[in-house]
Amino acid sequence: MTQFAGVRIVVSAGPTFEDIDPVRFLGNRSSGKMGFAIAAEAAQRGADVVLVAGPVQLPTPAGVQRSDVRSAAQMHDAVMAALPCDVYIGAAAVADFTPVAPLSNKLKKRAGQNTLTLELVQTRDVLADVAAHSQRPRLVIGFAAETNDVSTYARGKLERKRLDMICANQVGLPGSGFESDDNALLVIEASAERALGPAPKTVLAGALLDLIGERLMQGQKW
Repeated sequence: MTQFAGVRIVVSAGPTFEDIDPVRFLGNRSSGKMGFAIAAEAAQRGADVVLVAGPVQLPTPAGVQRSDVRSAAQMHDAVMAALPCDVYIGAAAVADFTPVAPLSNKLKKRAGQNTLTLELVQTRDVLADVAAHSQRPRLVIGFAAETNDVSTYARGKLERKRLDMICANQVGLPGSGFESDDNALLVIEASAERALGPAPKTVLAGALLDLIGERLMQGQKW
């Protein structure tokens, strides 16, 4: 299948781990399965695919160029280094905050200590920076994992970061979202919303790429 022949697609997937010390980190439950499924399907359709992967234990899809990263800063650098491209799909769950000063030695519990305060600083926004880049892709697509008011929060993110499309899903539900093989997506763009699934993430990847293909080939909204 050569639907995306000559199209360069960059996909980010998985979590980021923000080190507190050599033993502990701040992370999230993203498995990377959705982003890896998208990368695999895009490569099968003939795209030149770069996959920027956070710390996950998943095999590299056939025909995909993979770059492994750990932190939000590393993911930001790897995605920017992969530009220019035609499409960026930010399926990664990038940490919003990271420790100000990671310790070089293990943080030890002190006698009588009942609480611990960590000072965090905001990470660089990968999606927003890609959308504002001088070599902005033709399509910039984000993901939004929400626990409530899914459409409202996702549409706000779409507008605030000046994305072309956002794929929202509700996490915290059994059999869907993080750490699951299945998912359900609400795909939102400026003037439309479309529900995909529930379905296996591999199936959703194909449905999403169908929509992306329509946007690229027709140059119009669905």
